[in-house]
Parts: sequence; structure tokens; C-alpha cells
Amino acid sequence: MITKGRLEAFSDGVIAIIITIMVLELKVPHDASLGALQPLIPVFISYVLSFLYIGIYWNKHHHMVHTAKSVNGTILWANLHLLFWLSLVPFVTAWMGENNFAMRPVVFYGFVLFMNAIAYTILALSLIKHHGKESLLATAIGRDWKGKLSIVIYASAIGLSFINPWIGLALYFVVAVIWLDPDKRIEKVLIEGK
Repeated sequence: MITKGRLEAFSDGVIAIIITIMVLELKVPHDASLGALQPLIPVFISYVLSFLYIGIYWNKHHHMVHTAKSVNGTILWANLHLLFWLSLVPFVTAWMGENNFAMRPVVFYGFVLFMNAIAYTILALSLIKHHGKESLLATAIGRDWKGKLSIVIYASAIGLSFINPWIGLALYFVVAVIWLDPDKRIEKVLIEGK
């Protein structure tokens, strides 16, 4: 039986590195005036949005893995799949911010968010399969309306970004706001299970 501790520690380390890479992309202006900050506004907005997403995934991942008693090889690979897509967030964040939310970077940003959601869903389903349909995680997730709604919004945002990238960007913020409302499902099931 493989323990979940190493999966959690490795994932936390990768997520910490992702956040570090993102903050290092914020370049300090070589001018002390407030006007020197104006060109950095799109970069900073991109950073804030991505920081929220990485934080949301870290929080969700922590809660989800907390319900596991053990992990197997399939779960390890599903976790690596999620970490792969999370690791692309700094790249698309920088690309989008440096190009003032141009259409292609906004589309690719949405694609990476979409794939993160798919990868997270695969990880959740792998954990449920390993622990059973009556497991704490399966009970907590239920129909996962937030997860399904997020995937639909991402897909819509990607399509709408071809028409107007600001609509896509607004929809990416909508999904972040949906998940900022803490998802108490797992906490509730863990408390009731004790």
C-alpha cells in the first residue's frame, strides 16, 4: 500500500514552486514614479487571477487528499497529470499579462484552466474508484455541480475569447469567485464521519 503523505508533500512543493515562479515574473520597474507601474497593471492582474487559481487548487487538493486512506499508481499518475497542467499556469499568466490580454494568450490561458479542471476531475474519480462509491470523498463530492459548471464556463470563455478576450477574462474571474466561496462538502463529511 502506498501512503498518501509523499503525494501530499510532493504536490505542496510543486505548488509552492509554481507560485514562486509566478511572482518572479513580476519585473520591478527601473523608475521610482507611480507612472512606471502603469504598464505592469495587466501583468499584476494576471498574477492575482493565477494566484487565486493556484490557491484554490492547493486548497481543494489538500481537502481531497485528506479523505484518502491510501493511494495507488493510478492516483499518483493522475496527481502528476494535475501538477503538469498547474505548472503551465505561470507561462500562460506571463504571456497573457505581457500582451495586455490579447486574444491568443487569453484563449491559451483558458485552455490551461480547462485542462486543470479536467485533470482535477480525473484525480477525484481515481481516488473515488480506489476508495469506493461509499467513500468519504464520493459522499462529499456528490454530483459536483461546481466542478461541472466550472468546466462549462471555461469552455464558453475560450470560445467567447475569440470574439472578445475581455469576456473570456471576465468568465475566468467568475469561476475563481465561485470557488472562493469555500467548498465545505469535504469538511462537513469529515466532521460527520468522526
